Amino acid sequence: MLRLGQKVVIVADSFEQNLPIGEYGYIIAYDRNADNVFDYVIRIPKAGKHYFVPGADIELEEVLIQQEVDRLEREALIDFALATKNEELFRRIMNGDAEEPVAEISKEVQAKEDFIKQINLKAWI
Repeated sequence: MLRLGQKVVIVADSFEQNLPIGEYGYIIAYDRNADNVFDYVIRIPKAGKHYFVPGADIELEEVLIQQEVDRLEREALIDFALATKNEELFRRIMNGDAEEPVAEISKEVQAKEDFIKQINLKAWI
């Protein structure tokens, strides 16, 4: 449960209330009515209004910033792997950070030129 006064961002409008998606707001109250689907009352300073919202429609600003940082970091590592022609780093980034056991690595070895050609074709498409 989010604390009062926390800065949140509206990420969805599941009940089509014309919420300003992408706008910042602050939690000003909890809606504790058991018969109601809304969890929070938020204040959007830019619109000058209060909205009742479910918990799924809002996200903490810190969480969204961290997700964006992770995405940018991953893209930068992919760019670096392609620029340095580091096939191992590229495969590890694209397949996740889990290390593959040596026994599961395919016997089919690809030449560096073929790998770069394949990546360029995928980037072109």
